[in-house]
Amino acid sequence: MQVFTFYIMMKITELNKHNNMTSKVTYLGDLRTTSTHLHSNTEIITDAPLDNNGKGEAFSPTDMVANSLATCIFTIMGIKARDMRISLEGSTAQVTKVMQASPRKISSIEITFDMKSEADEKSRTILERVATTCPVYLSLNPDIKKEITFNW
Repeated sequence: MQVFTFYIMMKITELNKHNNMTSKVTYLGDLRTTSTHLHSNTEIITDAPLDNNGKGEAFSPTDMVANSLATCIFTIMGIKARDMRISLEGSTAQVTKVMQASPRKISSIEITFDMKSEADEKSRTILERVATTCPVYLSLNPDIKKEITFNW
């Protein structure tokens, strides 16, 4: 009975450990990783970019940072838009990441949102303001220039 109880306790501990984790990242070699989202089991592959010894066959880690800003803004705007009964479906964002040479890091992120919505001027202002409250925007180093444009 003690062995069985110990086994159950170990499994519960293992499950709890995974519940607190977001993802598991595995280095595949050749400057490539795979990240598995533990809740959904979806995977993302990253590759080093061509200008940094990589193959450039997938998003680079810094591409993911820039892309995360756009997806986070859409998520925060989507939450607010849903509360306001406004659809943002079909809207797109073009993301440009600019790298600095020395030290190598992101110097700016430029995002142009093409909004497919019939929102009135007041609603547009509210949605644009809420965009800068997204956690990624607030988490990025203040030295990274963020140029956000909305085309309605």
